[in-house]
Amino acid sequence: MRGADDLVSMVLDALDEASNIVAQSMGGLVAVRCALKAPEKIRRLVLTATSAGAPVEDLGGSNWRPDYRNAFPSAAKWITEIRQDLSSEIPSIMAPTLLIWGDSDPISPLAVGQRLLELLPNARLHVVKGGDHDLAIHHADEVAEVIEAHLAAI
Repeated sequence: MRGADDLVSMVLDALDEASNIVAQSMGGLVAVRCALKAPEKIRRLVLTATSAGAPVEDLGGSNWRPDYRNAFPSAAKWITEIRQDLSSEIPSIMAPTLLIWGDSDPISPLAVGQRLLELLPNARLHVVKGGDHDLAIHHADEVAEVIEAHLAAI
């Protein structure tokens, strides 16, 4: 892996038919880039606590990069170098999208989820009370329930 482009290619190569993508944090950026590059391969999206290509720092998000680099010193450098604003492209994504955000996430605050809700034409936002960046772990039952309902919708 040399960067996010490789991840996007890997995901799209693995999809033989229109599929659902559930992604959290940096995975949300990959999911959005997949939806932009090959919309016919995306049935539904679930984006959780992610930038998804929105300017997180502009919306109050903390800079997670130094802490990540300290915790994972041998991680690929590109992981902390990605800064991409896809705000002008995101409105072209037509896939039904569920946004799941915690109201206590310092990395990707609720304002990011609200911004994505404004940008995505076919989205809804579910807010997890007391949820932070690892809300899928600490609020697993609630998160699983809303994801299941979204993916089952016709």
